[in-house]
Amino acid sequence: MGEKVAAYGIDLADRERYRRKLHECLEGLGRLLSEKRFDRPRNLMGLEIELNLAGADGLPRMMNSQVLERIASHDFQTELAQCNLEVNILPHRLSGRVLDQLAEELRTGLGYAERKAREVAARIVMIGILPTLNADDLTATSLSENDRYVLLNDQMRAARGEDFALDIQGVEHLVSRSPSIAPEAACTSVQLHLQVTPGRFAAVWNAAQAIAAVQVAVGANSPFLFGRELWRESRPPVFQQATDTRAPELQAQGVRPRTWFGERWIDSAYDLFEENLRYFPPLLPMCDPQEPLRVLDEGGVPDLAELVLHNGTIYRWNRPVYAVTDGVPHLRVENRVLPAGPTVADVIANTAFYYGLVRALAEEPRPLWTRLPFPAAARNFDTACRYGIDATLQWPRPGRAGGLTEIPAVRLVRTELLPLAARGLDAWGVEPADRDSYLGIIEERCRRRANGASWQAAAFHHARRQGLDRHAALAAMTRRYSELMHGGQPVHTWPVAWSVGDRPAVPVPRQAATGGG
Repeated sequence: MGEKVAAYGIDLADRERYRRKLHECLEGLGRLLSEKRFDRPRNLMGLEIELNLAGADGLPRMMNSQVLERIASHDFQTELAQCNLEVNILPHRLSGRVLDQLAEELRTGLGYAERKAREVAARIVMIGILPTLNADDLTATSLSENDRYVLLNDQMRAARGEDFALDIQGVEHLVSRSPSIAPEAACTSVQLHLQVTPGRFAAVWNAAQAIAAVQVAVGANSPFLFGRELWRESRPPVFQQATDTRAPELQAQGVRPRTWFGERWIDSAYDLFEENLRYFPPLLPMCDPQEPLRVLDEGGVPDLAELVLHNGTIYRWNRPVYAVTDGVPHLRVENRVLPAGPTVADVIANTAFYYGLVRALAEEPRPLWTRLPFPAAARNFDTACRYGIDATLQWPRPGRAGGLTEIPAVRLVRTELLPLAARGLDAWGVEPADRDSYLGIIEERCRRRANGASWQAAAFHHARRQGLDRHAALAAMTRRYSELMHGGQPVHTWPVAWSVGDRPAVPVPRQAATGGG
């Protein structure tokens, strides 16, 4: 989905041909898997972070094209809305001092981007949802200047046939409607890629699904949208509702949403791609000239372009990825669970926790997913999104007695999962100093019950107690967050109290969503 596409009319013949090509691609994938044509293990990981642009006043700035022009680096790209950017870090081998290397590359890249953004009176803010966004900031006119986004918006609107509706009951109640998918752009994430062999894919994906709730609990950083305090990690419900192409009648019938946790453990990467074809109609039926089965018959490796494009319009929290590099196909698990931020140190701590835990769990002789029912994993994800660091999760009882027990997420992480993550990082060959430094950040978050979401909520209410109204308090909190983010100290060390009396006045927003108090 990263490439630019030309917006053009789509007729019935396009859809029929695309569906045929999709099934040929799926057959081609099956042949590649059976013929063992995939890349050997290389222990490669990749990292992408979506970013926000805000002004010195804390309010969003719709100017990614101006900032990107000044950055002038292929490492930075557009995202859905003009207030978003994305930075991509080149793949690294998971070994040695990789965590410190990633941190240094991120600090350097974000520092450079921040200097360039300041040339046009903008700031880089690494946060799950920018708290100062309002409903009128995210409309069709705020989409980035990219034909891909225009076409995707048009096709999703046509599939839904009516306005997209946000209705989220959290600490407060948000009700908002939009004729476009632009509210999806409120959600900015960290995406972690891991290249795996076909034989290991199912174990890694199942492990990633099982720990998604724990990732959210310790890493939540998105408690506000459109002026309302919602879930501690509001991105999943916002993303699901902002991209929901199902009319209410289809929702009532149990048709699956395009933003989807899933419904079962898998045995192969093929399972996920096959589900994508079975459950989701194509949104962007654009055919590539390559004939995948002919390429295979001639001994080549097909791009499976239609399958890749279709896969990019289905927003699993752990997404399968097929790609071809230097003529050799490979598979990746793309973990899309985490919000952006708060600091580089926090992002790398979340990264270390994920890669270590996935490695350890994927190699356990008695896999976690054989003891944790998939519906329990899905409930855990929902619970962690709602309550963040204070979530209580269902987890398999220790020993062979079986069954589930309820355990606070922070206790589960400290007593069981951090030692597993350390063991997994050792298996990757990560330096012990890096391992201990970054897993120590996760340990401290759990010990203090503090993460990005809890800090944002506490700082907002502190600003309210200082006499600021709701929108001024959100802007003051956002400015303070930005200062501390660029300071670089992990979020569990951030003080909540600060003087807000000398802050500049904040304009009254043009429009706020309804609901709440």
